[in-house]
Amino acid sequence: MIKRLLIANRGEIARRVMRTARRMGIETVAVYSDADAHALHVREADQAVRLGPAPARESYLDMEKVLEAAKAAGADAIHPGYGFLSENAAFADKVIAAGLVWVGPPAEAIRAMGLKDAAKRLMAEAGVAVTPGYQGEDQDEARLLDEARRIGFPVLIKAVAGGGGKGMKRVDAEAEFLPALQSAKREAGASFGDDRVLIETYITRPRHIEVQVFADVWGNAVHLFERDCSLQRRHQKVIEEAPAPGMNEAVRAAVTSAAVKAARAVGYVGAGTVEFIADASAGLSADRIYFMEMNTRLQVEHPVTEAITGLDLVEWQLRVAAGEPLPTAQAGLSIKGHAMEARLYAENPASGFLPSIGPLEHFVLPEPDEAIRVDTGVEEGDEVSPFYDPMIAKLIAYGETREAAAHALARACAEVEVWPVKTNAAFLARCLAQPDFLAGEVDTAFIGQRLESLVPSTDDIPEVVIAAAGAASRHLAAEHETQPGSPWSSLEGAVGFRLNAARAATVQLVSGSRRLAAPLDALDIDDFDGEVMAGAGEVLVFHRGEAYPFTLAGDHAATSEAGGGDGQLRSPMPGRIVQTAAAAGDKVRKGQAIVVVEAMKMEHTLAAPFDGVVATLDVIPGDQVTEGQVLAVLEPADA
Repeated sequence: MIKRLLIANRGEIARRVMRTARRMGIETVAVYSDADAHALHVREADQAVRLGPAPARESYLDMEKVLEAAKAAGADAIHPGYGFLSENAAFADKVIAAGLVWVGPPAEAIRAMGLKDAAKRLMAEAGVAVTPGYQGEDQDEARLLDEARRIGFPVLIKAVAGGGGKGMKRVDAEAEFLPALQSAKREAGASFGDDRVLIETYITRPRHIEVQVFADVWGNAVHLFERDCSLQRRHQKVIEEAPAPGMNEAVRAAVTSAAVKAARAVGYVGAGTVEFIADASAGLSADRIYFMEMNTRLQVEHPVTEAITGLDLVEWQLRVAAGEPLPTAQAGLSIKGHAMEARLYAENPASGFLPSIGPLEHFVLPEPDEAIRVDTGVEEGDEVSPFYDPMIAKLIAYGETREAAAHALARACAEVEVWPVKTNAAFLARCLAQPDFLAGEVDTAFIGQRLESLVPSTDDIPEVVIAAAGAASRHLAAEHETQPGSPWSSLEGAVGFRLNAARAATVQLVSGSRRLAAPLDALDIDDFDGEVMAGAGEVLVFHRGEAYPFTLAGDHAATSEAGGGDGQLRSPMPGRIVQTAAAAGDKVRKGQAIVVVEAMKMEHTLAAPFDGVVATLDVIPGDQVTEGQVLAVLEPADA
């Protein structure tokens, strides 16, 4: 058995692997970049080794540095986690060549499944149905456009070496194809060092079904049933569940046997996930489910499989890597209950889900219990960095039924309190409460079709929140009279608090660009399910996963939010300019792209907020920009 394990990853991923290793009596070694020097996974490991500067290419993605760290720590095995080097065949080769145990599949299997076009050809040869499209080597723009015409719009452009939605674009019309292709290639090149793409027919009501597979060196291979990952935004998974809603035994047998066949076709060993796209226009059917790709690693959403099978998949990984046979045969595996997972991101849904970075001054997650599991890599006082993926936690719920799991997860999301970093917690809770979701009517377009109700206007503040803010703010005016440690400097736990001011009394508060008259009496908020914090002329109300900040109108004048309404296009976060689609003096229409900023390997387009003229454009491709920096200024057309 492995004695000392280096985890070549960070955050929640590293902590998840450490938890099992510690239970199995295996010593753990963490690695870290300068940005993670004081991170939770570093503090919890038995040993920790610095890799290098904050950028992943100079730390977590530097194979030689990781191998040097393993040697320095005396590790005898490396677990890559998921992400970073986990699907890098060259790294797997180097780990084995260094005499270390590689907790992952053979390098040959990673190579076989690492490129989507080659993997699809291989699966077709193995008799597994694949999505119709073009997977050829000719990457000429004209050839790709011709293939898109042949397939018929809408089509999906996908990075050959891609994952996580990067380098993936839906194209509905021929006129949109070349700009989308160029953007997909830029994202693919930046994320994977390979800008090649393939073209697929776009299934109009797709569901994302994936199957967890496991194999050992003794020739045994099993599946651990399916997961449904259809709730997505920008092709990135948001909520996952197991088993898939609406799945009957006949379809399950077809898709799981296809997954095992795919694993055997590449001589797979270890944990892997075979992903399928299902045409759900008439329900799930075995003849309308197509192989999409195989992820040759453990998945972010593996906890839902653990919940319904009662297994520890990391333990299985470690035992298989050590040469042991699979702990259980297929006949011994079964489904019990239902599980769902929500990915908690540091992002601002109201600003197009742009990542949110900064210190976690207030960070409260739900308490784990028999129904709720919490996996996170941060705690209060830590900082969300711009260098890595903005997922800060996973919330997993288990119930005897799908409905019970959904309600438990919705409650967990509603209990999240994070400030000043913004999160998608309230958005997740709204998704889980949607009647169509609760009925199992899900597909990959679910979120996009309901975005207006899932992400309400920032001006849409519940009355109970305004009442709670008003009740707390009456004490701010007298704050200078309070002593240090006064309970009014932090009203956490203020559920159903009652004050005795007259009902007619109000206070003027500012929230964003709005002035609000808030009642000073809290008699009507006995059922308030949230927390209130007050101090320094401000009130912060947490309610159902959302954070609502207020200031006293006398202290701060209402101001318009940065977003282009005044003609200034500001960078939403630190990043790099990858494209300028206009020039000073150009006439532009509302919604027309002006500047494209790349941040966290994703592209964000800043568009004209109204018809007008570009007065100034102060950046060029390649420029590094800071959050809030003015990139361009527009003037109304009649100015």
